[in-house]
Amino acid sequence: MTPVHELSCRLRFKLPVLARATVDSAYFAALLESREGVERVRVNRGAASVVVNYDGQAETRDWLVERLATLTARELSLRGLLPEEESPDLGDLLVSLAVLAALPFTPRTLRPAISVTATWSTLWKGIKTLFTQGVKVEVLDAIAVAVATGRREYFTAGTTNILLKLGDYLGKQTARQSDHLVKSLLKPAPTRAWVERSGALVQVDTRAIEEGEFVVVGPGEAIPIDGKVADGTALVNEAALTGESVPVRREVGDAVLSGSALEEGRLKVQALRVGEETTMARISRLIAESLKARSKTQQLAEELANQRVYLTLGLGGATFLLTGDARRLAAVFLVDYACAIKLGTPVAFKSGLYQAARHSVLFKGSQAMEDLARVDTMVFDKTGTLTYGLLEVTDVRPLPPSTWSEEKLLALVASLEEHATHPLALAVVRRAREEALAHVDHGDVAFMVAHGLSTQVDGKRILVGSRHYLEEHEGLSFDRYHNAIEAYEAEGKSLLYIAAEKTPIGLIALRDTLRPETPRVLERLKALGVERLVMLTGDQRNKAEVLASDLGMDEVYAEMPPEDKAEVIKALKAQGRVVAFVGDGVNDGPALASADVGLSMPRGAMIARETADILLLEDRLEDLANARDLAGRTMGLIRNNFRLASGINSAIVLGAAFGWLSPVTTSVLHNGTTIALLLNALSGVSLSRRTTEQLIDNLRTLQAAYSV
Repeated sequence: MTPVHELSCRLRFKLPVLARATVDSAYFAALLESREGVERVRVNRGAASVVVNYDGQAETRDWLVERLATLTARELSLRGLLPEEESPDLGDLLVSLAVLAALPFTPRTLRPAISVTATWSTLWKGIKTLFTQGVKVEVLDAIAVAVATGRREYFTAGTTNILLKLGDYLGKQTARQSDHLVKSLLKPAPTRAWVERSGALVQVDTRAIEEGEFVVVGPGEAIPIDGKVADGTALVNEAALTGESVPVRREVGDAVLSGSALEEGRLKVQALRVGEETTMARISRLIAESLKARSKTQQLAEELANQRVYLTLGLGGATFLLTGDARRLAAVFLVDYACAIKLGTPVAFKSGLYQAARHSVLFKGSQAMEDLARVDTMVFDKTGTLTYGLLEVTDVRPLPPSTWSEEKLLALVASLEEHATHPLALAVVRRAREEALAHVDHGDVAFMVAHGLSTQVDGKRILVGSRHYLEEHEGLSFDRYHNAIEAYEAEGKSLLYIAAEKTPIGLIALRDTLRPETPRVLERLKALGVERLVMLTGDQRNKAEVLASDLGMDEVYAEMPPEDKAEVIKALKAQGRVVAFVGDGVNDGPALASADVGLSMPRGAMIARETADILLLEDRLEDLANARDLAGRTMGLIRNNFRLASGINSAIVLGAAFGWLSPVTTSVLHNGTTIALLLNALSGVSLSRRTTEQLIDNLRTLQAAYSV
């Protein structure tokens, strides 16, 4: 691919593929702009060309040349994924302008015919709308233009027609821009990839990759599947998923996700999710659904806008009956409440959805955003949300009269527990490895599921497990250590009990790691209007109450079996509360579905992510508060725009009714107000400075929404 024109930081390419109807130009521009070093992309579909402003670096230029040479219409098509958008018609507007400019030089006898011809599209649109949809704003517009033409005010009719078309063009362009914002979050997946088959590397269509196959990815290439690194080390840019441009190191055993790209190094990745099951494909579907979905507020806005058409019609009719002034009638009919209200609401929602996705929060449509803004009660499943869901060893306590040291006791238990996979065992093994403790030789390990294990060490039978297992099944007693045990449990810690033969020799205390940001996030949620914070946990009551008290929870449900979580949600809703549930476990699906709004943490089980209304893409609880903040700002913007649209247009229509405003002035004021409100909706939703600073401070290595 050779540029047709080139400056130091600017390239222009001729791309015939851009002329195809299936290619989405916003999607294409987003693909190029997602590359670091590409500053601006301008697409001219009519000329089938693209102008790219970049940083002037040879590496960026080479990437552009190579990438554009391999682009296909298929990978740039969003047809079927996103709704077809209505393109604003600039040609009709330009023709109307030309006719209006020529009108003073046209013979008087020809002016009626030319005026009707120039305004015919507006007149016909009104007639068609009247017979197919009833009385809508298009009907009022047609009447206003027809009245001016009938009064032989051809310049007024032409000017009014142009202002109507200009307002329609700018309104559609603004609404289209909001769609483009959300589309820019979608990154095309690579269409070809290198796969290891029969001992050789072959290039295949990414849709042909099968689970379990090994994909080789080199520098500058995108990862087409979700998988685990089987060989190699590389720096991977995950900005397409997280917005964070700093690349992260990935090596053997690490998870990698589709949509990310290699900057340095080389990886061989075993495919675990392919095609439509990959992270990027799922995120793309969610974003596409958010463009299609309409919330209750959007539906209500349309109903109110349609009702105001009848208000304008009635006021115009009353004005004409009282004054007999057709000029006033035309001026009143040019006031349209519908555009600012009907277009402004979805534009604001899409702007909010875009801002949220840019900051690693995915709303499954505008209704989820609207519901989150109304939430007054937030329920948290403790493990994996308020905490990391990752146990850590806090205390290793030898019990007298045994002579075991802390290091020897920890090494012993870790050597046995490395054969188990439950969370307590993993935590003990991890701690022993951190301290580089030596392995303790032992005999075969016998497991008692959900209770503990036993083995032989130096001729002695060693037992590790729950107190119930050691006392009820093995006949030991830990009563003499009651005070120590009670103190650990009062601190919310779980305990592993260790014995040699019939003698207790030690305790290991563990605790789930509380997220450091949890207290701050809960306090912020309260400040954002959440009235009640509730914690659900399967922990023992004393442990749960200690944590809930420390966090300032309003209510805690402890020793909760998974199947009862949804019942708690239903009970809170029965009290008239609007409830959000935050969870990530396999058994959280019913609770997520029962809540008014379900939010899933990124490491959540597949069923939790599928059931949730909102997905957090990074393992930061702070994003939960950011989502609430953004939802509230979006709904506040919509309400504010609605009040402004109603108030300003009401003032304009009264001015028109009293004869203070001409039809042209009315049209200018009305359309100017509409465009201003649409632009406000498009750009008015953003995270607060405080929120943005917190996001920057809390950026971490990606814990992706669909971590492998």
